[in-house]
Amino acid sequence: VCATELRRRRKRGSVPPPKRHVFIHELVCEGCGDCSVKSNCLSVVPVQTEYGRKYAIDQASCNVDEACLAGLCPSLVTVEGGTSRKRTALALADAGLAAPPQPTLPSLERPFSLLVAGIGGTGVVTVGALLGMAAHLDGRGVTVLDMTGLAQKGGSVLAHVRIARAQEELAAPRIALGAADVLLGCDALVAAGPDALTKVRDTTCVLLNSAAAITGDVVRHPDHALPLAPAVAALRAHADAVEEVDATRLAARLLGQPIAANLFMLGVAWQRGRVPLTHEALARAIELNSVAAADNLLAFEWGRRWAVDPDAVERAARGRERVSDSRRLSGSLDETIARRRAFLVDYQDEALAERYGALVARVQGAEQRVAPGS
Repeated sequence: VCATELRRRRKRGSVPPPKRHVFIHELVCEGCGDCSVKSNCLSVVPVQTEYGRKYAIDQASCNVDEACLAGLCPSLVTVEGGTSRKRTALALADAGLAAPPQPTLPSLERPFSLLVAGIGGTGVVTVGALLGMAAHLDGRGVTVLDMTGLAQKGGSVLAHVRIARAQEELAAPRIALGAADVLLGCDALVAAGPDALTKVRDTTCVLLNSAAAITGDVVRHPDHALPLAPAVAALRAHADAVEEVDATRLAARLLGQPIAANLFMLGVAWQRGRVPLTHEALARAIELNSVAAADNLLAFEWGRRWAVDPDAVERAARGRERVSDSRRLSGSLDETIARRRAFLVDYQDEALAERYGALVARVQGAEQRVAPGS
């Protein structure tokens, strides 16, 4: 099977986990990006470090097909016989957050249309399936139409979910132009694309994941900036209510895996009273899915807490934030010099650090003579 299907089966437990994983040693990496060019993989991502732009492999999205090894780079490291170490999720009880109140659910006097827009491989289709099952458990009429295109992983994916009091009230599964009641934007660029944007009207409630997901253009041209600001501006021009939440970062900190962001978003939307389904039905649908059910339910509940008290959830996330020393950027020139000097001592000896310090001092003196105060 293809690498994407193999990854899906590994998540379900029907195929054993891989025996080998690939990492990039940041101190050896020179940031040339050849591994990214050779593999054309969205999991080989540029990262800013203390020593310039490097590359890293996003283990959360990696298919473990080892295409990046075609780069033939000494910074590529393979680890055999080990398993990925996952960060444990933060329990709600440990954060000391009380259960939020039950929201007022939307009326179903007319069919309700919810559009989920995101990236293939992150659970967009799963969210649509969970909503469909929950509606069935609630005794509602429901249709779910997934628009996956040709690229199921890394490409644009839309899930059209329509819910009504009875099945006969639903004439078509596809949401009509300007007919979306809620747009769950799990990715900003997909949510602001023409396929999703045409479904939005001024009264549509837009809940947007503000995290920046890497695109093919960034893989090939790492200096290109993601057009997040224009995407958000386009959504605000079409809808009066646009709310942003950095769901990917919060899911990674609180739940140990960024892929839980979509269920986190669904929890926010439900607590906001934007999903016409009961809590019992949604929880049961997550259980029946039987893939990481406990993690998904916890992500949903964390999203509910964020909708009620975002500051408390942010504090809990910051308490679990860990940044490697190489990813922490220096705040001043003096700190930059001091950190490099200490690095050279660890790398070789004090003499090499003294040579570096003397060179920097000569350069600083020459610059002050030419441009005093620079």
